[in-house]
Parts: sequence; structure tokens; C-alpha cells
Amino acid sequence: MDRPVVPFGKPRAERADAVRNREHLLKTAREMLAECGADKVTMDGLAERACLGKGTVFRHFGTRAGIFRALLDADERRFQEQVLSGPPPLGPGAEPIDRLIAYGRARIAYLLDHHVIARAALHRNQPAPVGDPSVTQLHIRVLLQQGAPMPNIAGIAIQLTAALEGPLLLYLSRPDTDEDEPAEIYALLADAWQTLVERLTR
Repeated sequence: MDRPVVPFGKPRAERADAVRNREHLLKTAREMLAECGADKVTMDGLAERACLGKGTVFRHFGTRAGIFRALLDADERRFQEQVLSGPPPLGPGAEPIDRLIAYGRARIAYLLDHHVIARAALHRNQPAPVGDPSVTQLHIRVLLQQGAPMPNIAGIAIQLTAALEGPLLLYLSRPDTDEDEPAEIYALLADAWQTLVERLTR
């Protein structure tokens, strides 16, 4: 039986109107991001576009970077739901090693798709935040235990997490990221991940 990928805690109750406002703001922020780019998504601009007060935006997100962190959090939860209950091989039902390969490939695609939001979510001098690496580490460890038991699985899971998440964080930190073709970067890293897992578990 699969362990949960992420330990969901009991969410703090919010008033219905606060929940509606937050969802409306996130939807509006996504529309602005798609139409105008991340640079145009500001606290004032979001409030005006959403027809809500700036104080409402501030209460929900705190800062401009907080808007993008909230977008990342919502998308991260959807990604985790696909891992927990989506179709195989990413979700349950496939062999553990097939799931591990699928997880890496899907995770790489997710990180690449979210690199603009991740950059905008940065406060100055902070590393690029895209999800919680400990979630990936736990999932890798469980799948290795199920599909390819070996000595020192805990340490290997840490190393594989670094191999999966690390190159993308370095990529996100590069100033010339936008000059690369995302499809080429995805193929390079996803194929390398699959080779690494297959060699390790052979």
C-alpha cells in the first residue's frame, strides 16, 4: 500500500467569502500572467483587475512574491494529487520503478513549466522555490523500497532527490534561461533521469 506523498494537515477554516476572493485572485493572476507576463503582475494591478481592494490582496498574499508563491502552492497540490490518485504510471497501479521513472519525468516537466512563476516568487537573495524537496525524497524512498530494495535506501533517496531537483534549480537560477528551448532541456534531463534510475535498479 502506497504511503501518502505529502502529509496533508488539517487546513485552517476560512470564511466562504475569503475563500472565494482568494480563488478569484489566483484565477485573475493566472490570466494576467498568461496575457502580460510575470513583470506586469503587481499588487495594485491584481487588485484593479480583480475589482477588489488592495488591502484584500495584501491580506491574502502579503507581498508581490506571495502572489506567485500562492500560485506555486496551488499547482504543487494538484501535482501531488496526480501522484496520489491519478492514472498510472505517475499515479498508483504501475510497477514501482515505472512509477519512479514517470515521477521524475513529470516532475522535470512541472519544474520547467513553472520556472517563470518560481523566479517571480523569489524574495531577493533567496533560492528558487519550487515545491518541497522532502516530498520528492519521501516518494522516491517508498518506491525504491517497493521495487528495488537495496542497502542505504535513505541515503540513495537523498542523492536521487538532488539529482532530480538540483539541475532544475541551477537551470532556474541562470540569467539566460529564456534563451534555451524548453523541449530540449526537458528531453536532456528527463532521459538522463530515466537512464539513472534504470542503471541503479537493474
